[in-house]
Amino acid sequence: MSTQDTFISHLVELRDRLLRSIFAIFAMFALLSFWPGLAEIYDLLALPMMRTLPEGTHMIATGVITPFLVPLKVGLMAAFLLALPYVLYQVWAFIAPGLYVHEKRLALPLVFGSTLLFLAGVAYCYFVVFNMVFRFIIQFAPKSITPAPDIEAYLSFVLTMFAAFGITFEIPLIQVVLVRTGVITVAKLKEIRSYVIVGAFVIAAIVTPPDVVSQLLLAIPMCLLYECGILLAQVIERFLGKRATGDEDAPLATDGAPDQTEIEQKRLP
Repeated sequence: MSTQDTFISHLVELRDRLLRSIFAIFAMFALLSFWPGLAEIYDLLALPMMRTLPEGTHMIATGVITPFLVPLKVGLMAAFLLALPYVLYQVWAFIAPGLYVHEKRLALPLVFGSTLLFLAGVAYCYFVVFNMVFRFIIQFAPKSITPAPDIEAYLSFVLTMFAAFGITFEIPLIQVVLVRTGVITVAKLKEIRSYVIVGAFVIAAIVTPPDVVSQLLLAIPMCLLYECGILLAQVIERFLGKRATGDEDAPLATDGAPDQTEIEQKRLP
């Protein structure tokens, strides 16, 4: 098979796997549209905010088609998350034939580990951060004001926070990969710990709302996750060191067995 034919076959395979992934996402979207329904999914997403609002207060929609578009966006996001394992399988099936054995061993845990950590960050944001942040904000609202957030602004805020906390929870995995590939050492990670702590608070101040609670709820986990990453990387570094030492200490030839070089020399005239 020529190079051009191989390239075209790869494009055809890529197209097929993209279509399968898109079909899976829309299939989940169709399922969610019937049960539990797009409006119910948005109500579930808005539940942390609704719990903190005064009794009888509701969110508002300032746009004409906002009540239709916002639940639609939320439904697509939920469908993508539910179809994510299948989408990741399609990605893995496409790139796996071109990887070496040691790259496959690293890539597969990397793909699924990063997905689980991202979902863990989203769950932490939804169940812990939102409840504390919204209560803190409502407490500072003047008595003359009735909080009634816009649903589109709320969705934008939620997506930003989900992305921030999801990426934050990837820190240990990033450290492990950097140590595993030899880009950085555990000693260097410990050396730059103070800079990372300062950077964590700076990043938290940028990506979160201008309140102390949300900034602390992002900066503190970043620091703790960095320490967890150091511990995991240290374990991996020791494991790799022991394995390398074991390979070096292994005997090159069995005692009493003739050396291959001597055999070749005897065969020469």
